[in-house]
Amino acid sequence: MAFARFPKSFLKNNFKLLLLQVFNGFGWTLSGRKERCLNTAKRLYGSDVDNQDQMQTGVRNAVAHRTRNASSGGSVALTDALQIISVSDPGRVRGHNEDCVESRPDIGVVVLADGMGGYNAGEVASGMATSSIASGLARAWTKARIGKLSREDAAALSQSILQEQVSIANRAIYDTAQKDPQCAGMGTTLVVCVYYDNFLTVGHIGDSRLYRMRNDALEQLTRDHSLLQEQIDSGLITKEDARQSHNKNLVTRALGIDPEVEAEIHTYDVVEGDIYLLCSDGLNDMIEDEEIQMTMIALRTNLDLTAQQLVQAANDAGGRDNVSVMLVNVLKSFPVERGFWAKVKSLFA
Repeated sequence: MAFARFPKSFLKNNFKLLLLQVFNGFGWTLSGRKERCLNTAKRLYGSDVDNQDQMQTGVRNAVAHRTRNASSGGSVALTDALQIISVSDPGRVRGHNEDCVESRPDIGVVVLADGMGGYNAGEVASGMATSSIASGLARAWTKARIGKLSREDAAALSQSILQEQVSIANRAIYDTAQKDPQCAGMGTTLVVCVYYDNFLTVGHIGDSRLYRMRNDALEQLTRDHSLLQEQIDSGLITKEDARQSHNKNLVTRALGIDPEVEAEIHTYDVVEGDIYLLCSDGLNDMIEDEEIQMTMIALRTNLDLTAQQLVQAANDAGGRDNVSVMLVNVLKSFPVERGFWAKVKSLFA
């Protein structure tokens, strides 16, 4: 993954990156770089990155306390309504995994990040992003804060809180990169979803994607923040030409690169039977959307196998990048009950 804007520091950082990649090819280890970046982040942000295990890439699943569950008390528990499956794989070419995914089933939160910067600690950036945002939402998206809101007001608040948590994570990554030269240039893409009251709010930065399969039709809900997408939008190239482009990995927006960043955030209605796919570009760069769709249709009764097969298909096609997949299957609707009887039921929850 690369960033499409080229400040003076970009060439300097990437020249170092090329040298580091050459060194690694000769078997030189650079594990100390990651540890140093983590230590810098810990000094700056304390408990937010207190546990180094939280910064590990790959799949992390955490369950929020039920007393903090935004959907509890007279409503369908999100753990009963949503089936969440996550798979993350380094691919066939890269020696380490810079993707990171995390889910908080009790509060309906799923987060995926694709680190950039190679040995400039891209894996640290993705780990910081997922941990910071998932933990921040667990603290901010609570029943006490949203329990009395209408569905419309809850949706509006979800967008505001999501933007707030993205900004916090961005600042943490940016400050860590600025304070420690070993972390310079690190950043990450992001796609995060919050499910509540039969809607989802999605925020994304970069080219990690959210798809929805409804009635066997697959639709991409996010729009890539990439140079390639801008070329398509301006009519310079077609979608067919884009498949062969060498600019696939140039993103125009990323988390942690600048002091401030704005996520693109939207809210969508959710219906029973929907399946949502979050993925890094290691999936959709390797296989066509049509193959993704056919795989999800053919294997929809076994979500674990669906996720594994999608990753396997990307690897069979070359596996040139890390590939991560999160599938969210809507087993039943999850409305939030309101009014007098909802209050009575909450007393016995």
